[in-house]
Amino acid sequence: MAKLQDKLKFQDDFPPVSTEKWEEQIHKDLKGADYRKKLIWRSLEGFEIRPYYRSEDLQNIKHLAAGPAEYPYVRGKKDDSNDWFIRQDIDASENQQEANKKALEVLNRGVDSLGFLLDEDKKYTQESFEQLLQKICLPAIELNFIASHASHTLVDYLQQKIKTENLNTEEIKGGVDFNPIGYLNIKGKFCKSADYSFEQSKELIEKVEKLPNFKALEVDGATLHNAAATNVQELAYCLAMGNEYLANLTDKGLNADDVAQNIRLKLGVGPSYFLEIAKFRAARMLWAKLVEAYEPSDEKSKQVQIHAQTSEWNQTIYDPYVNMLRGTTEAMSAILGGTDSLMVTTYDKPFENPTDFAKRMSRNTQIILKEEAYFDRVVDPGAGSYYIENLTQSIAEHAWKLFQEIENQGGYIEAFKKGIIQEQLKESANKRNQNVAVKKEALLGVNLYPNANEKMEKGYDESTIQSKSQKADDAIGEPITPYRGGEELETLRFKTDKHPHTPQVFMLTIGDAKMRRARAQFSSSFFASGGFDIIDNIGFDSVDEGVKEAKDKNADIVVICSSDSEYPEIAPQINEKLKDDAIVVLAGYPKDSVEELKEKGIKHFIHVKTNLIETLNGFQQELGIV
Repeated sequence: MAKLQDKLKFQDDFPPVSTEKWEEQIHKDLKGADYRKKLIWRSLEGFEIRPYYRSEDLQNIKHLAAGPAEYPYVRGKKDDSNDWFIRQDIDASENQQEANKKALEVLNRGVDSLGFLLDEDKKYTQESFEQLLQKICLPAIELNFIASHASHTLVDYLQQKIKTENLNTEEIKGGVDFNPIGYLNIKGKFCKSADYSFEQSKELIEKVEKLPNFKALEVDGATLHNAAATNVQELAYCLAMGNEYLANLTDKGLNADDVAQNIRLKLGVGPSYFLEIAKFRAARMLWAKLVEAYEPSDEKSKQVQIHAQTSEWNQTIYDPYVNMLRGTTEAMSAILGGTDSLMVTTYDKPFENPTDFAKRMSRNTQIILKEEAYFDRVVDPGAGSYYIENLTQSIAEHAWKLFQEIENQGGYIEAFKKGIIQEQLKESANKRNQNVAVKKEALLGVNLYPNANEKMEKGYDESTIQSKSQKADDAIGEPITPYRGGEELETLRFKTDKHPHTPQVFMLTIGDAKMRRARAQFSSSFFASGGFDIIDNIGFDSVDEGVKEAKDKNADIVVICSSDSEYPEIAPQINEKLKDDAIVVLAGYPKDSVEELKEKGIKHFIHVKTNLIETLNGFQQELGIV
């Protein structure tokens, strides 16, 4: 019996098309337009992303020969599932009994990883520790403590509990977040000194020696991510911080296996869906390469454990429910990239102590992805994708190059003291802030499609919106301050919200029906981003009709919405009739007549390349909103 494919004759019906033929057709369709400008995307990470990839683009990618659970672990450490721990953090700093009740509740609601937030300056007792973990089956979950310098005491208490209950030490999973370099990043200094911090790190690793699946140290890339680091920077800095621990602690007598196996990597997850998937794959490969240089005796040492946390950088206070959508796609990226554990940041994190509803939505996001979408069933689903494999390779190459540059400066700590890390982060932050201002990087509800009727609740002030530095008085370097990309625009909008009079922006739509509608929609979104009230209109038959309506509505700003060809005639007339009553703005930037329009008194133009923040600030000042 002939094979089905022979009967169908796919090769005859769909003959292969060469790359040259594809390129020829693309250039033909572009009709002379610049191929690189139109179709090549240059990412924030610093490399070019092409419009399409083919099998030939995989030829020079070496890691493709490795399968799941094989070095360099691009495809993950497991070959039988893509399961991960669903984590929820619980504040246990004040009342351990109440925290225990909440823990038991969320464990019954699908969580299998707990993170207890504790106050490192408080002295906890074995009794309070027992209260915290009462009735929790430790071997069945991942147990984590966020307590930094209290980590040593907590590990002692945990050891005592394990001994008392005769638990299997190999079944205790999780870790503490002891992270002296992370403290340096946030405060600008070590708690006492670098040497003291590494001595404390060594002591902690020795304490957990008999807990092979309980991590002593954390390398925190999520904080850098939330300070606007690119994916390349986040990975490079994590490698450099990890290398500081490996180098310093092996110098203090520990072997490479003990150090490497006690480090957990914490990564942020942003909105660039495929780039984030590739980042997690690249992280495992680069970590394996880094640890290999220390010649470990145990292959497990090259397998990094990754905890992911969805982004705070792109969360917003305005239209906050969109944060749920952001968290969902980011969670998908982390899971498809092969994270070991994940926490979805609650949608209300930027403006309040997370509510029970917000926490429920965050954990249910993961539960749906696991129990209904079966994201845990397929190992590395992106494997073999021409696009994702090339992104993985590009991120890895650029991150490794940046890591080497940091090492050439003496390592992460020295680069931090010199301000090199901060300068690089500042550069990426400036780029991303500019992208937000010109809407190249979308923050739905803030710089794109804002809800003009939404006002910030009473009781908030600028301090609610803006991030603050935690710089110590005796800092040895400028600290890194995480912030949200929408802070500047939201601060601007809040000024409008609290002003006694909300400016009225009138859309004077006239002429070409298609262009006036498109420009009115753009302009409405533009001014709503600043908290201004929008008065939209279907269209006016004459200049006089539109002007009369604008005056009747007591408009503070009038936006002329029409076509480029009609502007030279109607815009000067409208400006002349309204210039003493309102600020007149033209939607668009008609190149052929812009100079003529300026000469006739048109001062303000808004268009797709306009800096949203600078322009809205200017209008606020003209209107007396300070």
